[in-house]
Amino acid sequence: MLALAAGLTFSLAACGNNSSKGKTVKISILQGKVEVNKQLKQIASIYEKKHPNVKITVQSIGGGTQYDPVLKTRIASDNAPAIFSLDGPASVKKFSQYTADLTNTKLAKNAVKGTLGAVTSNGKVYGIPFNVEGYGFVYNKSVFKKAGIDPNSLTTYSKLKAAVQELDSQKDKLGIKAVFATAGKETWQFSDHLANLYIGQQFDGNASKLYKSKTMKFSKNQEMKQMLDLMMQYSVKPVMQVDYSAQVNKYFSEGKVAMIEAGDWIYPTVQSINSKFASNGIGMIPIPVKGYEGKLPVGTSIWWAVNKQASSKVQKASRDFLTWLYTSKQGKKYVVNKLQFVPAYKGYDSFKMSEPLTQTVFNASKEGKIIGWAFPAYTGTSWDPDKFQVELQKYMSGKQSWNKTVTNSIQGWKTQQESE
Repeated sequence: MLALAAGLTFSLAACGNNSSKGKTVKISILQGKVEVNKQLKQIASIYEKKHPNVKITVQSIGGGTQYDPVLKTRIASDNAPAIFSLDGPASVKKFSQYTADLTNTKLAKNAVKGTLGAVTSNGKVYGIPFNVEGYGFVYNKSVFKKAGIDPNSLTTYSKLKAAVQELDSQKDKLGIKAVFATAGKETWQFSDHLANLYIGQQFDGNASKLYKSKTMKFSKNQEMKQMLDLMMQYSVKPVMQVDYSAQVNKYFSEGKVAMIEAGDWIYPTVQSINSKFASNGIGMIPIPVKGYEGKLPVGTSIWWAVNKQASSKVQKASRDFLTWLYTSKQGKKYVVNKLQFVPAYKGYDSFKMSEPLTQTVFNASKEGKIIGWAFPAYTGTSWDPDKFQVELQKYMSGKQSWNKTVTNSIQGWKTQQESE
């Protein structure tokens, strides 16, 4: 997604001499969620005014650039960040020389239950959650209303399929090009978000359980196949040429499709293109999964880590900034209203989310109507981009059978785990 995808990285790097009292502590932010780049810069500027001895710069990495190689380059060039991002158990292990113990911090103690398991090792917490996100089918309210379909009634695959076929039969009347805009170029949407609903069942949606498992049964793979096939069959064509930008910007935000597989993270993009549509015209429903009807996939895929190699002053400044952002009265408002995040910390009960997608996620979290995220177990491993995504692309492009795709993916997981 990555996340990142549905995913976000936020790192603070130390520079300058911070040993003398009164000297400026310089903090650089390197993060991969480009849609909140502007907002983070604004928040950093506000924090600087309240803390004149702290200087923060923000740089956002995106548009196909992967985060890990950038972080590794920074480390190798003696420019290691003071705060960097972890995307699950594999990252905790990979960057263990740089992750400080955050177990006793205010943020770790205030984190919502279930958000720290993937970054806890030997009883110690090495990351604090960035936010809570949720995904499903983000839909166009007007299109569904004109078609006479109640999106909240689509709780099973059969009901969803019937609705999709009805929408398809009314395409011209509804003014849409297709029911879905399925982004075949963005294989992570299927290896991470879609597969989570089927692979994750074996592990109760727990990333740590999956990460430690030597085997992956993938017993629900046929259910994933029928959902993936449906999304491709009734999508804008050619599917394999649709990327994230086209999916969100060109097709969904401009009202050319009825729905897309996406999460609350797309809201800022939709708003920037069509603010009226974003505020009043979109909603999100769960992807119907047998046995988990009405439940939304909600979880954390990004955590902040503090570099224990940085000076004590830089580490403190880093922790102070993050603590201010997530726990202060002013910071909380920015988390909800400016960054438009569903908070991963206690103390937000009185808040109302600023837009419909995060409100849906917030409500599902409060009501316990959620499916956990197991996919952070493999987003930081080579299996995801080098094996699972490659196999899925072969199937989606018609070059390989589904059975072979599943067999190769399961064997790839076993091979990776045996080599660890």
